[in-house]
Amino acid sequence: MKVILVKDVEGWGTLGDVIDVKPGFARNYLIPQGLAYPATDNYIKHVQEILRQKSRKLEREKEKAQKLAEQLDGLEIEIERPVGPTGKMYGSVSSTDIVNTIKEKTDIELDKKKVMLRNPIRDLGAYNITLRLHPEVSAKIKLHVIPQQQ
Repeated sequence: MKVILVKDVEGWGTLGDVIDVKPGFARNYLIPQGLAYPATDNYIKHVQEILRQKSRKLEREKEKAQKLAEQLDGLEIEIERPVGPTGKMYGSVSSTDIVNTIKEKTDIELDKKKVMLRNPIRDLGAYNITLRLHPEVSAKIKLHVIPQQQ
Protein backbone atom coordinates (compact mmCIF):
# COMPACT_ATOMS: atom_id res chain seq x y z
CA MET A 1 0.00 0.00 0.00
CA LYS A 2 1.38 3.42 -0.90
CA VAL A 3 1.23 6.13 1.78
CA ILE A 4 2.60 9.67 2.02
CA LEU A 5 4.35 10.56 5.26
CA VAL A 6 3.17 13.67 7.11
CA LYS A 7 5.85 13.36 9.82
CA ASP A 8 9.35 11.96 9.89
CA VAL A 9 9.27 8.22 10.65
CA GLU A 10 12.62 6.77 11.67
CA GLY A 11 13.72 4.04 9.29
CA TRP A 12 10.98 4.83 6.76
CA GLY A 13 11.41 8.40 5.55
CA THR A 14 10.72 12.07 6.09
CA LEU A 15 7.80 14.43 5.59
CA GLY A 16 6.50 14.25 2.02
CA ASP A 17 8.01 10.88 1.10
CA VAL A 18 5.71 8.43 -0.69
CA ILE A 19 6.57 4.95 0.55
CA ASP A 20 5.24 1.46 -0.08
CA VAL A 21 4.34 -0.44 3.11
CA LYS A 22 2.28 -3.46 4.02
CA PRO A 23 -1.44 -2.64 4.30
CA GLY A 24 -1.65 -3.75 7.94
CA PHE A 25 1.24 -1.48 8.96
CA ALA A 26 -0.42 1.47 7.25
CA ARG A 27 -3.95 0.77 8.60
CA ASN A 28 -2.94 -0.19 12.14
CA TYR A 29 -0.01 2.11 12.86
CA LEU A 30 0.92 4.87 10.39
CA ILE A 31 -2.54 6.27 9.62
CA PRO A 32 -4.05 6.04 13.18
CA GLN A 33 -0.92 7.65 14.68
CA GLY A 34 -1.20 10.55 12.23
CA LEU A 35 2.16 9.73 10.64
CA ALA A 36 0.88 9.10 7.11
CA TYR A 37 -2.08 9.44 4.74
CA PRO A 38 -3.05 7.14 1.87
CA ALA A 39 -1.19 8.31 -1.26
CA THR A 40 -4.14 9.81 -3.11
CA ASP A 41 -3.87 12.92 -5.29
CA ASN A 42 -5.63 15.13 -2.71
CA TYR A 43 -3.37 14.06 0.15
CA ILE A 44 -0.25 14.44 -2.01
CA LYS A 45 -1.28 18.02 -2.90
CA HIS A 46 -2.03 18.72 0.78
CA VAL A 47 1.40 17.52 1.92
CA GLN A 48 3.14 19.45 -0.88
CA GLU A 49 1.41 22.62 0.33
CA ILE A 50 2.64 21.91 3.87
CA LEU A 51 6.19 21.53 2.49
CA ARG A 52 5.93 24.85 0.60
CA GLN A 53 4.74 26.66 3.74
CA LYS A 54 7.53 25.10 5.76
CA SER A 55 10.19 26.16 3.24
CA ARG A 56 8.83 29.74 3.18
CA LYS A 57 8.97 29.86 6.97
CA LEU A 58 12.55 28.59 7.00
CA GLU A 59 13.52 31.18 4.40
CA ARG A 60 12.01 33.99 6.51
CA GLU A 61 13.89 32.75 9.58
CA LYS A 62 17.14 32.69 7.60
CA GLU A 63 16.61 36.27 6.35
CA LYS A 64 15.88 37.42 9.89
CA ALA A 65 19.07 35.72 11.13
CA GLN A 66 21.11 37.37 8.33
CA LYS A 67 19.86 40.83 9.34
CA LEU A 68 20.75 40.09 12.95
CA ALA A 69 24.19 38.84 11.89
CA GLU A 70 24.84 42.11 10.04
CA GLN A 71 24.11 44.02 13.24
CA LEU A 72 26.25 41.79 15.45
CA ASP A 73 29.20 40.99 13.18
CA GLY A 74 32.36 42.70 14.39
CA LEU A 75 30.80 43.82 17.69
CA GLU A 76 33.32 44.28 20.51
CA ILE A 77 32.20 43.83 24.10
CA GLU A 78 33.97 44.05 27.44
CA ILE A 79 33.25 42.06 30.56
CA GLU A 80 34.91 42.94 33.86
CA ARG A 81 35.81 40.24 36.35
CA PRO A 82 37.48 40.49 39.76
CA VAL A 83 41.07 39.25 39.89
CA GLY A 84 43.25 38.11 42.75
CA PRO A 85 46.66 39.51 43.73
CA THR A 86 48.36 37.05 41.36
CA GLY A 87 46.29 38.21 38.39
CA LYS A 88 44.14 35.06 38.41
CA MET A 89 40.49 35.70 37.61
CA TYR A 90 37.82 34.75 40.15
CA GLY A 91 34.98 32.81 38.56
CA SER A 92 34.48 32.61 34.81
CA VAL A 93 32.66 34.17 31.87
CA SER A 94 29.81 32.01 30.60
CA SER A 95 27.55 32.25 27.56
CA THR A 96 24.87 33.81 29.80
CA ASP A 97 27.28 36.64 30.71
CA ILE A 98 28.03 37.22 27.02
CA VAL A 99 24.31 37.30 26.09
CA ASN A 100 23.54 39.72 28.94
CA THR A 101 26.38 42.04 27.88
CA ILE A 102 25.18 42.02 24.26
CA LYS A 103 21.66 42.87 25.50
CA GLU A 104 23.00 45.82 27.54
CA LYS A 105 25.12 47.17 24.69
CA THR A 106 22.87 46.63 21.64
CA ASP A 107 19.41 45.88 23.09
CA ILE A 108 19.34 42.61 21.08
CA GLU A 109 18.10 39.54 22.94
CA LEU A 110 19.74 36.22 22.11
CA ASP A 111 19.38 32.71 23.43
CA LYS A 112 22.48 31.59 25.33
CA LYS A 113 22.51 28.40 23.23
CA LYS A 114 23.44 30.50 20.20
CA VAL A 115 26.83 31.35 21.75
CA MET A 116 29.36 28.76 20.60
CA LEU A 117 31.48 28.45 23.72
CA ARG A 118 32.94 25.04 24.52
CA ASN A 119 33.94 25.87 28.08
CA PRO A 120 33.48 28.95 30.25
CA ILE A 121 36.30 31.49 29.87
CA ARG A 122 38.55 31.42 32.93
CA ASP A 123 41.37 33.80 31.90
CA LEU A 124 41.69 37.50 31.14
CA GLY A 125 42.28 38.49 27.52
CA ALA A 126 40.64 38.88 24.12
CA TYR A 127 38.53 36.13 22.59
CA ASN A 128 36.79 35.65 19.25
CA ILE A 129 33.30 34.27 19.86
CA THR A 130 31.01 32.77 17.22
CA LEU A 131 27.26 33.27 17.48
CA ARG A 132 25.27 30.61 15.60
CA LEU A 133 22.07 32.48 14.73
CA HIS A 134 20.76 29.92 12.20
CA PRO A 135 22.17 26.63 10.89
CA GLU A 136 23.50 28.55 7.85
CA VAL A 137 24.15 31.97 9.44
CA SER A 138 26.70 32.95 12.07
CA ALA A 139 28.30 36.13 13.37
CA LYS A 140 31.65 36.74 15.04
CA ILE A 141 32.13 39.10 17.95
CA LYS A 142 35.20 40.06 19.94
CA LEU A 143 35.12 39.66 23.72
CA HIS A 144 37.59 41.43 26.02
CA VAL A 145 37.74 40.05 29.57
CA ILE A 146 39.34 42.77 31.68
CA PRO A 147 40.15 43.11 35.39
CA GLN A 148 37.49 44.79 37.47
CA GLN A 149 38.45 48.23 38.78
CA GLN A 150 38.52 48.26 42.58
